[in-house]
Amino acid sequence: MSICYVVATPIGNIDDWSPRAIETLKSVDVIFAEDTRHSAKLMQLFNIQTPMRSLHDHNETDRIDEILNLLNDGQNCAIISDAGTPLISDPGFKVVRALREAMQTVIPIPGVSALITALSVSGIATDRFSFEGFLPAKSAGRKARMNDVRKDPRTLVFYESSHRILQMLEDAMAVFGEDRYAFIGREMTKRYESYLSESLKNLHDYYITHSDEQRGEYVVVIEGAKVEATESESIDLTELLTILLDELPLKQAVSIATKVTKLSKNHVYQAALAIQNNV
Repeated sequence: MSICYVVATPIGNIDDWSPRAIETLKSVDVIFAEDTRHSAKLMQLFNIQTPMRSLHDHNETDRIDEILNLLNDGQNCAIISDAGTPLISDPGFKVVRALREAMQTVIPIPGVSALITALSVSGIATDRFSFEGFLPAKSAGRKARMNDVRKDPRTLVFYESSHRILQMLEDAMAVFGEDRYAFIGREMTKRYESYLSESLKNLHDYYITHSDEQRGEYVVVIEGAKVEATESESIDLTELLTILLDELPLKQAVSIATKVTKLSKNHVYQAALAIQNNV
């Protein structure tokens, strides 16, 4: 049985690479790499002499038949990207889909992913998140994509490059608001790695005054939107407050209603005042 392995590579620190990944790349017949010149340096460090061929956005479709023929001939191959887990904002999806449809065996050799690495130390909810990858290069496109997820309650994760990080944060402030909480992991696992958690405005101000940190690769994690009350939830709030105010002082009724509905305290307080004043 021939196998195509999808092999994760380090995102920075080479000590993060697993022995299994290294041995797999030594054992296969061909490695398909996003950039063979870039990956050649990593292969040399671990004495991996397996032949490499390119697999990138511009030739991925053309590689499908080649990889299928290779597997049908009884050979094994591996897919790697420049850094991290292949197919996560990197080429490979079309190939893996085609191999699955052709009933070929595709096996993951897991490892580091910048997405999961950032989430794990962000201090922002990880139970539900949306990975948005790289945003469009121009501001109008970025804002349009951000607007699509502006009200999404899930944690949002973006990749960004050094020459656009300030512009990305400016657009994020315009769409999500300056006070939206966020986290940035820069150059993760590398020598000058840094991690910051602040409001979008404070993060933007930080990078404005620290030009030496406006370089490298970034993962931007933005807290999801607070769920807005629907019309039916407002009716429930009114009913709840009416019952509570019949039995409790205003302050206590507001406190309990805020905890139950998870709405803002000010919103609940104003609703309670309206009921008390028969507005």
